[in-house]
Amino acid sequence: MNKNKDITELYSVISKLRTEDEVKIFLTDLCTPTELSAMADRWKAVKMIRLGLPYREIYEKTGVSTATITRVARCLSFGAGGYKLILDRTEKSAAKTKAPTKAEINDLEPLSLNLKENI
Repeated sequence: MNKNKDITELYSVISKLRTEDEVKIFLTDLCTPTELSAMADRWKAVKMIRLGLPYREIYEKTGVSTATITRVARCLSFGAGGYKLILDRTEKSAAKTKAPTKAEINDLEPLSLNLKENI
């Protein structure tokens, strides 16, 4: 059996999932609870590394081993770019839905109701 072909097929299958619920039920069937937990731990480490937290602090807050944290950090810096792709995408999505802070509202320019001034 050709493992590369099998892995490529898995990528294709995953790309066909359309919703978070579909991803959830597929991964629940595909992975053991331990495998899902390991992936969730890596994702948690990705976000904390991106924030610049020291590895020791990430370990203390999450229980994720420093070996895993190091491996995740190496992928963030030298990997295929998957972590960065999804981090950027989720951060853009969060920024679109984030309510403005009071300081941001106070910094807004007043809107002129004089239509001639707005042209």
